[in-house]
Amino acid sequence: MENSRLPSSSSASTALRPRLSRADGSPVRALVVDDEPTLTDLLSMALRYEGWDVKTASDGRTAVTMAREFKPDVIVLDVMLPDIDGLAVLNRVRADGAEVPVLFLTAKDSLDDRIAGLTAGGDDYVTKPFSLEELVARLRGLLRRSTVLVTDAVDPEVVVGDLVLNEDSHEVRRGDDEIELTATEFELLRFLMRNPRRVLSKAQILDRVWSYDFGGRSSVVEIYISYLRKKIDAGKSPMIHTVRGAGYMLKTAP
Repeated sequence: MENSRLPSSSSASTALRPRLSRADGSPVRALVVDDEPTLTDLLSMALRYEGWDVKTASDGRTAVTMAREFKPDVIVLDVMLPDIDGLAVLNRVRADGAEVPVLFLTAKDSLDDRIAGLTAGGDDYVTKPFSLEELVARLRGLLRRSTVLVTDAVDPEVVVGDLVLNEDSHEVRRGDDEIELTATEFELLRFLMRNPRRVLSKAQILDRVWSYDFGGRSSVVEIYISYLRKKIDAGKSPMIHTVRGAGYMLKTAP
């Protein structure tokens, strides 16, 4: 699993409202199936951060039962499970008449495995290790293409001055310049841009961007702020500011 940021349950994470919902306004339902508890926890946190209702299963038979009872809008399904494999799970779900989109999750990376998953009726395929951001983006794409009616509640573009961040495509640009960011840099910038002209402490940033990782070492925040400045502010009026003794703030350039 890629060491990526995860949302925390702090108040900062509630600043982002759900961007996708069912046609009746209720949360999108996602079923995550994997026999690695740490992985299901991480994926569940990431999807709940999107505002989705998430259930998990650690084996195939439980997954089939949950699919029947929970009626998810999308399923993340590990191929290798301790009882029946993911392909068998999908066959049983499809036999029940459910056309729910399925994204296969597996450590395998051969062409044969990809073909087997898609031939069985899977809609997409992600190989471990993977980026949480990429997985969420793919699930959003599957939902939009499915028969499940979902609507965007919030514009995916976050704009502060001439800085634009697209939460769906993960594209960032300042003016006419496109900016390439790592997953962690992207999440840090998103947090700053979702809280413009607000001083964010190192503790808040650690809690939001890294969750429980790094043991609370504030030096990692300084390092990544430095990375962002080199990409965002290079050759331009600075937007990322240090508030001595308090933290960091992003605001439009003068």
